Amino acid sequence: MSHPPPHDTLPIPRKLSEELAELREHVGTRAVTLREVIYRLRGRAYSLLLILLCLPFTQPIPLPGLSTPIGLAIAFIAMRLALGQRPWLPKKLQRKVLPAGFFEKVFAVAAWVLRILESFLRPRWPLICANRRTLQIHAVFMLIAALVLLLPLPIPFSNTFPGWTILLIAAGMLERDGLFILLGYVTFAVGALYFILLGEAAQQMFNAMIRWFTG
Repeated sequence: MSHPPPHDTLPIPRKLSEELAELREHVGTRAVTLREVIYRLRGRAYSLLLILLCLPFTQPIPLPGLSTPIGLAIAFIAMRLALGQRPWLPKKLQRKVLPAGFFEKVFAVAAWVLRILESFLRPRWPLICANRRTLQIHAVFMLIAALVLLLPLPIPFSNTFPGWTILLIAAGMLERDGLFILLGYVTFAVGALYFILLGEAAQQMFNAMIRWFTG
């Protein structure tokens, strides 16, 4: 004889691809505001929104016109999380319009990213994501990465490293996967090293030009 599940049993969360595919089907190719996206994503709205907004930056070429407003939205959510407050966006950002065809382009580029996330994400390494204080620390690093996204740098990989940092940490926080959060920190460190080396190369090039002009 089968017994009904206990009342305190938590429902199994839907797959990321299912929730985002439903949003994609609802939106189609029309323009959509962030407010509508938040409403459609419901329960895990802001966690999924962080992942969704990072997907365009999983490829190496910077996206002109998108990194600044998207980085601002991510930074605001991350700042609230870092302060231990409920995720929220001001009305001005909620009214931000994502261009027509945005989701079609995002999912065309990043469908494989969602498959990887779903294949490997699972609760593990609870010490990394078990309490509010550690989650606030993780949010600080997402905030720093989002501030880098705000800079309209026409440099390959300038958006990719911060984008992947936010994506991995947000996915790890969503599913309580400490390994993904750790991979986010590794990506953050590699990105920091990339910018340091890029800055040194630019400085050397500048010094070489000065020496050439001054003879």
